[in-house]
Amino acid sequence: MKVFCIAVAAVGFAAITILAQTQTRPAAPANIAIIDSSAFSDEKNGIARVMAAMQQIEAKFTPLRAEIRSMRERLNTMKSDLQKKRGIQDAATTAKQAEEANRLEIEIKRKAEDAQASYQRESLAAIDPLQQDIGNALTAYAQSKGITLLIDANRVPIIYAASNLDITKDFIADYNRTHPATVAPAPARPTTSPAARPTTSPTARPTTSPARPTRP
Repeated sequence: MKVFCIAVAAVGFAAITILAQTQTRPAAPANIAIIDSSAFSDEKNGIARVMAAMQQIEAKFTPLRAEIRSMRERLNTMKSDLQKKRGIQDAATTAKQAEEANRLEIEIKRKAEDAQASYQRESLAAIDPLQQDIGNALTAYAQSKGITLLIDANRVPIIYAASNLDITKDFIADYNRTHPATVAPAPARPTTSPAARPTTSPTARPTTSPARPTRP
């Protein structure tokens, strides 16, 4: 999935570690498991809600990305023409064209910076509630499986771990089953009417995730 040259941004989930509660009797051997949170955003096998959020953000920023691309193409054409005509036209005309090109270049820079900031802001707003929801679900999942120590391989370097310790695929499947992508992760506000939700339309970025955090 493309991202505003924002390098997604990459949006990562916090490592989640579950520790056994202290007991008065000798502690039982830890039931350790491994999870790779980077797989949550896998386009094919990741968490459906995460992908839906990212796709919605992409939909909002696609027109803006296309506009900036068109402006850059126009600037390149202006600069190319300026180089070709510099020696065959009067200096005043050349200066005027150079000034127009400079103005356009500044406009592109500002528009791209604004788009980048907006992308980052909206991505965080969309991912934050998802991140918390997934964290809560992961804690509940680990507890239901009797896991006393859960390590995120995306955050903690692991030299070796047996494959049967990896719960990534099983957790993602469980989360997708119990948290369908069509259901909002955490209704932050009461249900609103369609008119009150412009940010979810194709032209106004949806509340769930633009090109991943680093894109225009």
